[in-house]
Amino acid sequence: MSKDEKMVQAITPRDEDFSRWYTDICLRAELCSYSSVRGFIILRPYGYGIWELITRELDRRFKETGHQNIMMPLLIPESMLQKEKDHVEGFAPEVAWVTHGGDEALTERLCIRPTSETLFCDHYAEVIESWRDLPKLYNQWVSVVRWEKTTRPFLRTREFFWQEGHTAHATAEEAMDETLDMLGVYAEFYENALAIPVLRGLKSESEKFAGAVRTYAVEAMMHDGKALQAGTTHYLGDGFAKAFNIQFTDKDNTLRFVHQTSWGISSRSIGGIIMVHGDDDGLILPPAVAPYQAVVIPVAPHKTGVLEGAKELTDRLKAAGLRVLLDDSDRTPGWKFAEHEMKGVPVRLEIGPRDLEKRQCVAVSRDNREKTEIPLGQAVKTLPLLLEALHDRIFQKAKKSMDARIYDVDSWQDFVQTMETRPGFIRAAWCGSEDCEAKVKEVTTATSRCMADEAVAAGAKCVVCGKDARHLVFWGKAY
Repeated sequence: MSKDEKMVQAITPRDEDFSRWYTDICLRAELCSYSSVRGFIILRPYGYGIWELITRELDRRFKETGHQNIMMPLLIPESMLQKEKDHVEGFAPEVAWVTHGGDEALTERLCIRPTSETLFCDHYAEVIESWRDLPKLYNQWVSVVRWEKTTRPFLRTREFFWQEGHTAHATAEEAMDETLDMLGVYAEFYENALAIPVLRGLKSESEKFAGAVRTYAVEAMMHDGKALQAGTTHYLGDGFAKAFNIQFTDKDNTLRFVHQTSWGISSRSIGGIIMVHGDDDGLILPPAVAPYQAVVIPVAPHKTGVLEGAKELTDRLKAAGLRVLLDDSDRTPGWKFAEHEMKGVPVRLEIGPRDLEKRQCVAVSRDNREKTEIPLGQAVKTLPLLLEALHDRIFQKAKKSMDARIYDVDSWQDFVQTMETRPGFIRAAWCGSEDCEAKVKEVTTATSRCMADEAVAAGAKCVVCGKDARHLVFWGKAY
């Protein structure tokens, strides 16, 4: 057995053990490592490179919509966290506390931020006085800690990386517009940067964010049919403003409370990329967030001119703004092919003695292994086209897979049977009762993912209890 075969076989086949396949990719593609603190991971350079590009793509979108970056403290006084009752109750089981500073016990416990609503509220109460101070459109890039009982790399870790947007507005209408606008930004980002199709919609009351009036989500379907809550936006109303006394003088000289939003996408998006696009050979990275969009591999580098030709090609592509790696290591070409396929590099560019004679290189796309002979003089023009085509193919493949696994069900018996035997989402009518929602979870372990955009059909009945339905809902098992 060759070294190349051994390396590929080190990944558990996806349909044999999906969970193990996922973990194998996280570790063997060098995205992360386990740390000495249980539930915490180390983001290795390649994994951090993906997150860095995710932050760049999102940060650009935030700034284009008028948002500014800010940085809040890591620690929150317990008294501050207690100010919003629903919020603190929702996060209490997951909070990590600091009780000592050096050798001295603190007079008040400090919470390591699980999210930063209270910190922003405390700040807004100081800096907002007049309608002229609004809106406040802030975002921060930080890590947060939530003491999860069960952890898995990227999907659920005790510390994770994310952005959290926090905005304050003069009216409820402006805040709701912000909530829905950011939901649109998230959906566009997932589809145009990560090539992941998503559903978007309102969450149920039992699934909404602690302290929010309304929560909206983008939901993605993984290869195994499970849902991944890929991002959320929250309309907070004026509840936090009243708890923290965030008031402003309006144009009519009336004192009013602000209306707020918060929204976030985390490093679990990397887990989504793995589980939507990966195959038995490893990662397939969307070009927008691939640390290297192409790898140049010299074939027979000991032959005259091959290494020089590979370096010249790499330099020209880099000068054109493309992220390209020259792999001139002493490994065999077969080993390099397998290694970079496992890491999901979108395009491999091979160049050997015969290619030099023809003044060309051979491009191999990661998703379908299709080979394209490219004249060296056309490489700068052609590579972006290959990357765009790869993005479109993996998006359409994921969308076709998701659409094919959304099942319309109108009876409880069919609902239970479908959820047990056909991985995916069920679209079914619901009366709005939390008891019916709880029964779904108890019997099938599925939850309501989000409300469908379309209104429930006239005369439709709740799939659980048979009473008149109020909503059409996507249901599914989730990570």
